[in-house]
Order: sequence, then C-alpha cells, then structure tokens
Amino acid sequence: MLKRSSLVATAAATVAAAIAVALPAHAAHAAPTAKEPLGHVRITHHFDLAAGQMPENIALLPDGTADVTFAGSRQIARITPGGGTRILATLPAPADGGVRTPVLGFPLATGIVQAADGSTYALYATGTADLTGLWRLAPGRAPERIAALPPDGLPNGLALDPHSKQLYITDSVLGTVWTVPLSGGRPTAWSTAPELAPTGFLGANGAKVHDGALWVTNLDKGTLVRIPIRHGNRAGVPQVRASGLAGIDDFAFTGRGNEVLAALNAPNEVVLIRPDGTHSTVLNADDGLQNPTSVALRGKEVYVLNAAYTTAEDPNLLLARLPGRHR
Repeated sequence: MLKRSSLVATAAATVAAAIAVALPAHAAHAAPTAKEPLGHVRITHHFDLAAGQMPENIALLPDGTADVTFAGSRQIARITPGGGTRILATLPAPADGGVRTPVLGFPLATGIVQAADGSTYALYATGTADLTGLWRLAPGRAPERIAALPPDGLPNGLALDPHSKQLYITDSVLGTVWTVPLSGGRPTAWSTAPELAPTGFLGANGAKVHDGALWVTNLDKGTLVRIPIRHGNRAGVPQVRASGLAGIDDFAFTGRGNEVLAALNAPNEVVLIRPDGTHSTVLNADDGLQNPTSVALRGKEVYVLNAAYTTAEDPNLLLARLPGRHR
C-alpha cells in the first residue's frame, strides 16, 4: 500500500490535471486581475499538504471556532481563532483505496454543516456503496453514516434548512440535488434539472438555503443558480442568477439581500456577485489565495479556505474584512 504522502500527492495531481482539462486555459492560468479589495487580509492558519489537509468546506460555530473538512485526509477538524487545529474524526478508508471515486479517483470529505444540537454533518465520496454518503459526528461519539448515497456519484455541497430540518446535497457527477432529514434515512432526489449537470468535470457544487430557495453553483458551467423551495419541499423552476464564473466552488451570502461572495477555484479569486448578476474580484492570488474552495461570513469577517489543489504550495485559512459600504 502507498504511504499517505504518496496517496496525497497522487490525489493532488489528479485534481490538478482534471481542473486543467475542464477549465479554459485562461481561467486555470490567469494572472491576478484588478480587484475591489476586502480589508484587513491575513492568513491565520496553514495546513499540512503532505498529510492531505486540503481544506474543502467550512462550518462556523457559535463559539468562534469552525469545523472544516480536509479532502485528502478524509478528516473533520476544528480550528480555533488562535491558530490551533484539532482533528475530530477520520472517516474510514475504503478497502480499494478509493480508486473508484468518480472523476477524482481518491476518497474525499466534502461539504459540512453544523446543526443546533452541536452535531456536525459531513459528506464523503469513496466510489463504494458501503461508505459514500452523509455522515454525522455527534458530540462525544464516533462518526456514523446516516444516509447512503450512490457510489457512482460525488456528493459535494451540503446545506441545511433549519426550519424544515432538511439537508440538501449536491452531486457534482450525477447532476442531482438530494434531500435527507437531519435524522438521516433514505435520500430523495429533489432536483435533476439540466442546470445542475456537469459538462466534463464537475457540475452542481456549492449549496446554500437563502430567501426561500436553494442556491447552487455549477463549476463546469460557471453559474449561480436559484431553485425555489415550494410547498411540501418541492423544487421550483431553476433560475440562473449569474454566469461567466469559471471554476466557481462554494459561496456565502453577505447579508445584503442576494449579494454573494464566491470562491473561484482554479482562477484563484474570490468574487463579489451582485443581485443583478454582475461580479468583481475582491481577493486574488496576491492576497494569498491557493485554489479557494469555500467562503463563510461571521458578521463582516470573511473566511476563505484554500486547498492548494493545483498550486501545491500552501493550503490555508485566510481572513478578510467586508467593508461597511461596498458596491
């Protein structure tokens, strides 16, 4: 069996090659663009690339800490404002090493949210029927899978509607949004709209519940899509709200209506998407971005995870400040 460092190197190389093929050359290798900067930018945490600590998604906790998934090491970790990182759980390795994981060929932990009772929920893709799915990490307990998902898919984005107590899961390979109750159980295919489908690499990606709808990004198509949540938890007709966003990954709402901050992975940018669909760059490689994967906000504080999938240099957590007034 390969050592973990060798597996991680293989995984990173696989992601880099896939992104290079899937995205336009100018997007994968573009120079930093002119931007409307965020303030007080600094890197607060550096992670161990050789150990597979490629941060994929983040959930902010009420006490000021945050839980993150490390894609390459199959781990859920808790990070503190002081710079500490504590591994909460390592998800079990598939017997075949994850070589059947669709598109990527390695097992990876992806989306993460936390519920009001303190339980953390995370997605895991392995290409195997016994492990792929939704996992719950309850305080003081070992992680357990509470919903199985198709092994030929790639569960990626995870969003929680606290009112209906439903979890929404994007599948980047099958072009599907699944729903699962917080208690777990059999997933339901909520939407298989064409707007979710991939076009060569990964389709539906980031997910957030906001203003009566599920908002989803499509990495391949470079779009931000709004899907209304209708009575009885039925999916409405999808609406593309922004486009031209090559490599868009996860995102967060700023608190100003439908305004969004989104991570563009290969282009090494964070962009501000306005309600009219126009966008501008607010962070880029000059600020320390290393393939940003997700964005979260605590008040005006902006959290950006960087996985270093293709840069292969410095996976990190970057913090910045949202201005009091911005366009």
